[in-house]
Amino acid sequence: MNKASLAQLERRRVRESFDRAAGRYDDVAVLQREVGNRIMERLDIIKLAPETIVDVGAGTGVFTTALSHRYKRARVIAVDLAPQMLMAARRRRGLLDKGWFNRQSFVCGDAESLPIADNSADLLFSNLTIQWCADLDQTFSEFRRVLKPGGLLMFSTLGPDTLMELRASWRAVDDDVHVHEFLDMHDVGDALLRAGLLDPVMDVERFTLTYPDAIQLMRELKILGAHNAAIERRHGLTGKDRFNKMAQAYERFRHEGLLPASYEVVYGHAWAATDKRDVRIPLDTLHTRG
Repeated sequence: MNKASLAQLERRRVRESFDRAAGRYDDVAVLQREVGNRIMERLDIIKLAPETIVDVGAGTGVFTTALSHRYKRARVIAVDLAPQMLMAARRRRGLLDKGWFNRQSFVCGDAESLPIADNSADLLFSNLTIQWCADLDQTFSEFRRVLKPGGLLMFSTLGPDTLMELRASWRAVDDDVHVHEFLDMHDVGDALLRAGLLDPVMDVERFTLTYPDAIQLMRELKILGAHNAAIERRHGLTGKDRFNKMAQAYERFRHEGLLPASYEVVYGHAWAATDKRDVRIPLDTLHTRG
């Protein structure tokens, strides 16, 4: 089983999962909000006055709205694969019955084939989305195509230690793929360079969420739409006995009465090529913050 095959996702399954999740997503999207807020904080140190912003993987529109508030003169385009997520984003702004006469737009589309014009975005924002893309090179090439010269990409994704406890617990049951495999920070940085994006800066932060039991963890992952979409996953239902064995194996991680779920969050930013670089902040080499 190689990395290329593990990276292949069933796009329809991903879309359907997030469509089903739209109604309750905000109830459990604690990590998504925290990570998105930290990306927004990073924008505080960048002098940028974008005219057009694209929020890729906008979900229910939390950060589409936040970007609109921060950059009041900018047009903000929310892009998401799942139509129901975009409907939730429109409801957030009270636009469902008010047409399109505003500075927000909502576009159903895939990050790997963005329905956005070339050289049109000053800022491309993407929070915990690209881990669901089958082809990272294609995704970053699309980001580069859409960005104006000198445009900025700010994003987060998940690294390979994400849900390591759940992955280890399933491995105690069988060798099937139950948890999606996530790319290492350095692989993501290399993909940025291959796409022609400049001066990538990457760092990592680790979070731990806790749950009373494995059932609650799996329930919240389902509500989030975070199903395993790898082609190699077991097709069909996971039996009760197999689930119970996994839950029993998970118990070895229990600490102070709770089960941990680890998340390795990878942050990155990079620039589209331009001769004018005065908008850039001082850049370090690739680095990791534990």
